[in-house]
Amino acid sequence: MPQTDGNGTGTTEPGGDLERRLRALEDKEALRDLLMRGWHALDRKDWASWSACWARDAVLRFGPWEEIHGREAIAARVREAEAPYPAMQHHILNLHTELAGDRAAGAGYMWFVAVDAPGAGSEPYAMGGPYAWEFHRTGSGWLLARQELGVWWTSGTDTRGAFR
Repeated sequence: MPQTDGNGTGTTEPGGDLERRLRALEDKEALRDLLMRGWHALDRKDWASWSACWARDAVLRFGPWEEIHGREAIAARVREAEAPYPAMQHHILNLHTELAGDRAAGAGYMWFVAVDAPGAGSEPYAMGGPYAWEFHRTGSGWLLARQELGVWWTSGTDTRGAFR
């Protein structure tokens, strides 16, 4: 027997639509988890865990840098840039994802803070801007295929010259 969709605006067959919606929610949560896990790894400078979030043939476009191709090259460049700062916080704000089968796209905003002297009264270097992601599903889960990151604002001084 058909059921209402809870809003009184249509019907669904038992199982089919519910399974599709549940899969979509699980996929969206998996994408969110991928990003949170990866960006927490960046804060800990756990380069292996962060790199594992990327596809082997991934592409990174970041405002001041040339486009970077391949997981290993991306990891090397980001590690080089962020290694000089003793403490960092990577924030992803207003995350939104759209699913298309085994592909997905995402958008959000970056708020990045780097600290020269943790626990001291120094002024941190911060920047923010838009993220755009492309993901693809693999046999072991979702991976980042492409990331574009723009810089709309900065605050403080990049004392280590890491993001020029």
